[in-house]
Amino acid sequence: MNPSLKLFLAVIIALEVTFTTHLYTNVVIIVLALIYLLVHHVNGRHLVMLLLITAIPALAIFATIAFFSPQRNVYFAWVLVTRIYVYVTAGSAVSLTTTPLLLVRSLEQDCHLPSKFAYGILAALNLLPKIRQEVKIIRIAGQMRGVTLHWWSPTLYFKAILAASQWADSLAQAMESHGFREGAPRTAAQAIAITRRDWLLFGGGLIFLQVIIVALP
Repeated sequence: MNPSLKLFLAVIIALEVTFTTHLYTNVVIIVLALIYLLVHHVNGRHLVMLLLITAIPALAIFATIAFFSPQRNVYFAWVLVTRIYVYVTAGSAVSLTTTPLLLVRSLEQDCHLPSKFAYGILAALNLLPKIRQEVKIIRIAGQMRGVTLHWWSPTLYFKAILAASQWADSLAQAMESHGFREGAPRTAAQAIAITRRDWLLFGGGLIFLQVIIVALP
């Protein structure tokens, strides 16, 4: 499916699940999302880790609603637990099967996302390793002065933001040197079109979602 339509479908699923309390609907969505991930050969270890990490807040919410709330509503506790897993699995179905570059290109070409936002997102994503390295350098520099900067220290991130602001000018100059002009017509190195099959999958997914919300408790 087209990356943009896949993202919109996941967002719509999350919104509809947020405002409904259908336990079995949530379970069906979770199962389908897991099947989708397995069909796309998502790394099984990453998937298991994702589900295990999600279990921590899910168990906390379940215990709070089922045992410590005034009504002690076990059914609603299960609804909330499955709702969390719907968010995680639906989001994973987008993020683990689509590269950021492909998604941003699709948003730019198919949804008319302004180029400056598209390239800004890509720049931020591609700079993550450099930011991580810069944080290490700042911590080492602090240790050399006898100052320990923990990961929760605001000073650490303030210094990292100052360093990143210097990179912004370099990135802007690099983009202009490669011919980027804001608002100017652009060609695409990789054209990503929305096909009839994409619309059918998107529409079919929406219709199926409404059916299971109405039909299942």
